Amino acid sequence: MSGFDFSRAMRDLCVDISLRVPEFTHVRMERIAVTFAQTRRRVSHGLQAKLTPLRFEGGALTTQRRGRPWQIQRCYSGGVELLYILTFYLPRFQDQPFLEKLTTVMHELYHIGPQFDGDIRRLPGHYHVHSHSQKEFDAQMTVIAEAYLGQQPPRELYAFLEHSFGDLQTRHGRVVGLRAPIPKLLPLSGPGSGRVA
Repeated sequence: MSGFDFSRAMRDLCVDISLRVPEFTHVRMERIAVTFAQTRRRVSHGLQAKLTPLRFEGGALTTQRRGRPWQIQRCYSGGVELLYILTFYLPRFQDQPFLEKLTTVMHELYHIGPQFDGDIRRLPGHYHVHSHSQKEFDAQMTVIAEAYLGQQPPRELYAFLEHSFGDLQTRHGRVVGLRAPIPKLLPLSGPGSGRVA
């Protein structure tokens, strides 16, 4: 496939981060799909990236909602069951400043549960995703991003983050990568029930 493979570049970067950054040594990228979604409008504000967990709290395969059991659609890649989908919104994400992009990567990786069981990291208190202050949460992620750069990782791993989406298109002709629909929530009993493999 010709063009710049965003998913591959981001995966390679995340693998290196997981090897170098203590907060992410539990992350196993072979069980994470790295995808992109196209933003409808070319504006700088809005969602940059998101992590989709493929398990419920505590890594459970099922949950109860409205008195019925539900399961998230199971996803596989090369025979390996995936536990997370990491999605970046292009071109919006790629058009952010370099350090903000790297901070966003750290932000999404930090959401991966420390047990790496398909559940998110749940912080203490009512605001269990970003703690009581998303601003402080992001500031902490910037510190982690700067510490990673301080280890002097190979520049070729993160150099693509130094360019805008338009720069990547000009250099490589086009930007390609993996796209994946968000898995569905499936009822385990009643009409429409059934395991998806």
